[in-house]
Amino acid sequence: MRLIKNNIERRGSGAVTLCPQEPEDMFLTSLLFEWHAYNLIQPNDILRASAIRRVTYTSKESGSTSSSRVHLMLQIRVKNTDFDPQNSQLHVSGQIMNETQHTKVGQHHTLDLELNRNFTLEKEEGAEGGIGWDSIAIEMLKDAIDDGGKRRAEAVAVVMQEGLAHICFITQFQTILKQKVELSIPRKRQGGSDHDKGLSKFYQMTLDTLLRQIEFNPGLSSNNNEPIRPILLASPGFVAAAFQKHIQSVASVTMPALKRLLPSIVVVHSASGHMHALSEVLQSSTVKSLLSDTKYARETRLMDEFLEHLRKDTNRATYGPREVESAVNQGAVGRGGGILIISHRLFRAQDIAERKRWVTLVDRVRDVEGGDVRILSSDHESGKRLDGLGGVAALLTFPITEADFGSDVDDEITADGMVVTNGQSAVEAQ
Repeated sequence: MRLIKNNIERRGSGAVTLCPQEPEDMFLTSLLFEWHAYNLIQPNDILRASAIRRVTYTSKESGSTSSSRVHLMLQIRVKNTDFDPQNSQLHVSGQIMNETQHTKVGQHHTLDLELNRNFTLEKEEGAEGGIGWDSIAIEMLKDAIDDGGKRRAEAVAVVMQEGLAHICFITQFQTILKQKVELSIPRKRQGGSDHDKGLSKFYQMTLDTLLRQIEFNPGLSSNNNEPIRPILLASPGFVAAAFQKHIQSVASVTMPALKRLLPSIVVVHSASGHMHALSEVLQSSTVKSLLSDTKYARETRLMDEFLEHLRKDTNRATYGPREVESAVNQGAVGRGGGILIISHRLFRAQDIAERKRWVTLVDRVRDVEGGDVRILSSDHESGKRLDGLGGVAALLTFPITEADFGSDVDDEITADGMVVTNGQSAVEAQ
């Protein structure tokens, strides 16, 4: 998104006008814009954007009715948001605040935010329960702004097995399934060719879908210097390797421009072709090395380090809301290596007091204690692991005395790397 106007006041109230851009990678831009907007827009905020509203007219003479769609500029007090990442749609609903020829104050309306259409987001501190532009909202705004319009997916993954493929985008902030490919493959019979023909058709369907999703331009020459994101092909057995050979064959025979993609393709193993196998793919040493400089990899390494401290019982790691707050109060999450690890999910709390609780904790660690703060996306595997631990954890500068918060059963790390809380598996420590 591009920042058009910034009018945030020191005390936390104010408004910004943003424009979702449409560079070459239209789907990714739409997805990231809506993901950032979803995290920025909170209940009781004021949102101004263009809208289309259906208006019904009644004839005084005949009593007949007719309807038409009219374009309006509406301002609503936000009540809730609905984000559908797979279809890249964000709906923001609330009560209309400005009266027009076709609307009245207090009516309900849903705004659909779209690419290339400016919208203005205003936050009021204290008004109607508003939270204003606190430090987390400012940080989210900075993450959302991409003036160059060059933000791209960090990798594309195709998790597959015979007759089934899931094409996923791995972005800075989330991993999302974009397209599912399914085709019935005839069984393999001695002397028959239907199985091989079915596989060839499946590979071509998957390739065509993949090229559409990454918006591959076959008109560019093979020596074009445009960077290609890594393409991970994962499967049990030899399906991914066979798909790679199919791509190489198409590049040699019918589409020479595909040769640009070949160096970026990496084949890895997965337990199945289903979506849940993606977490295994992203944990493989090959993929970790390939994505070592990405935000995803940094978050993964941080959670691995944290869970390693838990396994070794070094007393340098703690998790859970009250436990982490106690550690901060004891000065153990500060200068010298203290890191507060917190899920961005906590900042979407509908309870204003709950959100302020976490914003205050972040500000204290950063500004008073001098520690580091890492906000993990719960839409990535590392963030999901953190959510399994209550959404907040910390690496400590020195061991502390753990307070007794009334837990009936102590947590433990099992031999197979599972964190178990009160006898229930909370999160996998890979």
